[in-house]
Amino acid sequence: QSQLVESGGGLVQPGGSLRLSCAVSGDALDYYAIGWFRQAPGKEREGVASIIGGDDSTDYADSVKGRFTVSRDSAGNTVYLQMKSLKPEDAAVYCCAAALTGWFPSLRERDYIYWGQGTQVTVPS
Repeated sequence: QSQLVESGGGLVQPGGSLRLSCAVSGDALDYYAIGWFRQAPGKEREGVASIIGGDDSTDYADSVKGRFTVSRDSAGNTVYLQMKSLKPEDAAVYCCAAALTGWFPSLRERDYIYWGQGTQVTVPS
């Protein structure tokens, strides 16, 4: 049973915007933080944004600061990643993940235990 399901990926031109959604269910609803990660072909997966469920504190990778915004709905069941001013280097499979414990909005893979399957974002060069 999948506990995190991403949606909203697609093809967008450089400079365009896209909003990804992460539907959270099951045990993952007890999350401490939800993180967004991405992996491009031939590259390691990297954390791009994270939000803490308790106080909505956030953190971002330097490469996306000022362009991406992570947020949650009021119930905390859906987490969004709003992406603006997209660049070809943003193209990747984007996944959301849930951490059940922590001290800060982590961008480290090892802090997350539940993972979604991912959604493809394509930005042509």
